[in-house]
Formats: sequence, C-alpha cells, structure tokens
Amino acid sequence: MAKGTRVRSTSPPDGGWGWMIVAGCFLVTICTRAVTRCISIFFVEFQTYFTQDYAQTAWIHSIIDCVTMLCAPLGSVVSNHLSCQVGIMLGGLLASTGLILGSFATNLKHLYLTLGVLTGLGFALCYSPAIAMVGKYFSRRKALAYGIAMSGSGIGTFILAPVVQLLIEQFSWRGALLILGGFVLNLCVCGALMRPITLKEEQMTPERNPISRTQKQDFKRVAPCSTLTKKWVQTCLCCSLQQEYSFLLMSDFVVLAISVLFMAYGCSPLFVYLVPYAVSVGVSHQQAAFLMSILGVIDIVGNITFGWLTDRRCLKNYRYVCYLFAVGLDGLCYLCLPMLQSFPLLVPFSCTFGYFDGAYVTLIPVVTAEIVGTTSLSSALGVVYFLHAVPYLVSPPIAGWLVDTTSSYTAAFLLCGFSMIFSSVLLGFARLVKKRKKAQLQFLAKESDPKLQLWTNRSVAYSVARELDHKDDQCVALTVPGSNPT
Repeated sequence: MAKGTRVRSTSPPDGGWGWMIVAGCFLVTICTRAVTRCISIFFVEFQTYFTQDYAQTAWIHSIIDCVTMLCAPLGSVVSNHLSCQVGIMLGGLLASTGLILGSFATNLKHLYLTLGVLTGLGFALCYSPAIAMVGKYFSRRKALAYGIAMSGSGIGTFILAPVVQLLIEQFSWRGALLILGGFVLNLCVCGALMRPITLKEEQMTPERNPISRTQKQDFKRVAPCSTLTKKWVQTCLCCSLQQEYSFLLMSDFVVLAISVLFMAYGCSPLFVYLVPYAVSVGVSHQQAAFLMSILGVIDIVGNITFGWLTDRRCLKNYRYVCYLFAVGLDGLCYLCLPMLQSFPLLVPFSCTFGYFDGAYVTLIPVVTAEIVGTTSLSSALGVVYFLHAVPYLVSPPIAGWLVDTTSSYTAAFLLCGFSMIFSSVLLGFARLVKKRKKAQLQFLAKESDPKLQLWTNRSVAYSVARELDHKDDQCVALTVPGSNPT
C-alpha cells in the first residue's frame, strides 16, 4: 500500500476570496469562449480582403476551436506543475500575441498560425485551470459559483458581438484584431487573481505516484535489478491507466462517443456561418452581429433553466430523454434555417437554437455520469470533450466547401441538422435496445428459475426494512411468502 501524507490546509471558504476567483473565471470565459465565437464576425472581412472561398476561410475558426480542445490537458499539466497563476498568465500572453500578430497577416496561412494555433494554445492554457480553481474554493455553493462563472461565455458574446462589428467598421479588421489582442491581455489580470489554496482532507491521501520515495531510493541502490524495476513500474502504470479508462470498453460509452462526434459536427458550423448567411439574405452587418448576441444570451437561459428543470423530481429520472430532446430540436432548427431569410424570422431561430444548445451542453456531464458512474466521470468527460476537437476542425471547412460547390447554404445546414438528429436517434435507439434486452433477460430468468420470485420478494423486504429501520436499532419484522420472518 502506498504511503499516505496528511495535507495541511484549509477548508473551502465558500465565499471571501472565492468570489474573486469566480469573477476571474467569469472574465476568463469571456476572453476565451466569447472571443472565439466572435471570430466568425470577421469571416466576411477575411473572405473579401484575401479573396478566398468559404472553405479556406472557415479553417481559421476551426483551428482555434480544435487547438483549444486538443491542448486543454496541457493547460492542466502546466497549472499542476507550475501554478494556476503562471498557466493563465502564460496563456494570456500567447493568446494576445496571436491576435496582435494576426492583425499584420498578409494571407490566410499567417492567420492559421497566429489567430488559429497561437491564440488557441493560449486559450487552452487558461480555460481548464480557471474552471478547476472555482471548485477548490467552493463546496456548498459550488453549483451557484459555476453557474456565475460559466455564464461569461453567453454574456460576453452578447456584449462583444456588436462591439466587434463596430470596431471593424471604425478601424477595419486589422484594428479590431489589435484591440482584441489588448483586451485578451486581461487574462493576465485574471491569472493574478487565482490565489493558490490547499484543501483540507480528513483522511490520509495516497501519493499520486505509485512508487514511494523510499522505494525509489531502494531502486537506485539495487543496480542489478534495474530491468526488473522498470518492468514493474511499467506494469503499475499500465494497470492504473487500465482501471482509470476501463469505461472505454463499455458498449454504452462507445455509443455515446459516436453520438458526440455527430453532435459536435452539427453544432460547430452555425457559429461560423450564421453571420455570413444573414448578410447573404439581405440582413445588415449590425443586425447579423446582433443575432450572435441573442444566441449568446439565450444560451445562458438554456444553461440555467434547463438545468433547474431537470433537477425537479418529475424530470430527474428523464434527464437522458431531455438530452436527446434538446439535441434533436437543435437539429430540427437547422433544417428550418434555409427557409428563414429575413431578420424577424432569424431572431426566433437564434432564440430556439441558443436555448437548446445551452440545454444539452448542461446535460452532457449528467448523461456521461449515468453511463460510466461518478468514479470515472472526470476521465470520461475528458474523453468526451476531447472528441469535440476533430468535428470542430473539419465541419466548418466541409460546410464551406458545400457552400462554394452549390452556391447556397442549404446543403451545409441540412447536413448539420441531420447529423444532430442522427446523434439523438442513435442514443435513443441504443437505450431502447438496452431496455428490451434487460426485460428479456428478466423474463427468461423468471421462467428458468422458479425461486427467483422468492428472491425478489426477499430483496423487496430487505429494502423496505432498511427504510423503516429506526436509529434506536428497533427490529422490523416482515413476512415473506416461503421464508421465515426477519
């Protein structure tokens, strides 16, 4: 058994400086996720200035989203080995540098490297450490703290979308990128707010490394056994990784992973092409940017209200169904989008899509927990969010290629809609098959084992006895057919 060490620390304050951490995380989500969404407002400007097609221009947004998702584990590694403050400050410098260098770009390849890779890497170093820091400062009020912190994405989109459009009109896209680069430097201020804290643990905490320090010293002394030592270390690491990621072999999780790929493919292109589509049907640039603002605000409403509704007793057991419902309705919204060709019709679309987008994003951790359990939830969520990277990378360019080929947005939007509907149907079909197999197994077991009914009655009696058991250890007698009173 690995040796344990007692951790000298304090309890989560659930307030105090913790609210400054929440404020810092709120600003981090504005400077990362909201700014990423607002990059789509530059789409028309980039396409016009560099005279490139939709597919080539869409790679900018795809790369920044993909790099942010792919390098999120790197942000955790940096914050764990150095500190959360250093990681977020470093990410702020990289993201700001990428935006500032992007303002001097002479072709799209320069934007791929600066605005895409460099800025995306900076966002990755900031996002996950800031979110993790909120959890260290709050225990009883953790849900409220996370709700406030994560709302920065929608509120930031609502505020920044018209501001960015105004900056483009006043200072051109180069000046707007330069100003955004200065704005993103506020990530360094957010990093300075992340005061480290060590949480108190009542029990002994085992060391993360499966090999203790004394064992390492013994290994160094025994030179002839170095080969055996290396094999033993590799075996321990393999066993720990196998236990941590054993859920990858679960059929239910495989189905969820496949559905996430289709869902992520469908949800990404809208944030790239909503503004260009609105402009193409005669909507002004300011109104098109306002559609993104509406999408961001209603996204917050969906996060909060749908999460609150599914916590109610009447819907608590149907969260899985609610998730399928939200994803499927977003897909239906996509199918209706080509018929909406005026600003008054696009406003209800932005409200509906934004609400259900926020709804299913809230339920992703809940659905994952139902499948893998709470023990493996952290690792499973890492895999689920990692799976978003590839669809985020390829879906906007594919949609752009369809627009270039067909000279219309219809095919791109229909493909995204059917992709999200297929994701919902796939999970629903898998759930129905699982329930049917379970019912068949129970029926066959009852037919083959006549004592199963007696066992079921005893199980029910035992559960009832536990519910009726008093604190003073009174005995509850229940009589089961075919068994003695207990």
